[in-house]
Amino acid sequence: MPAWLSQSLLVGAGGFVGAALRFGVSGGVQRLAGFSSFPYGTLAVNVLGCLAIGLLSGLAESRQVLTPEARLLILIGLLGSFTTFSTFGYETLTLLRDGVLLRAAANVALQVGLGLGAAWAGLALSRVL
Repeated sequence: MPAWLSQSLLVGAGGFVGAALRFGVSGGVQRLAGFSSFPYGTLAVNVLGCLAIGLLSGLAESRQVLTPEARLLILIGLLGSFTTFSTFGYETLTLLRDGVLLRAAANVALQVGLGLGAAWAGLALSRVL
């Protein structure tokens, strides 16, 4: 099998799992929030995904714990489809379209601020593990 095909299959398999996890986690969090008009489910998966990618990429760099194949499967496939930046963009535009500017601004600030903070925390955590 050509390398590009096996690599594509790894990314695709990870993507399937990540998308299913995103669906479950995001929906579960949104249900817990009482179906608020604020996208708590998207916020949760983006922050969790940023934390996970920071931690795992840090461990992969410092301790070589992931093979190149595992990186494709987990970092690109699974976490790439688990996080939902495109959904974040759409939901922010919807909030803007609906005229709830403060919620839209809060969504942007929380997604970016908490996402960067979580990625930094994951990376820092990888250095002490």
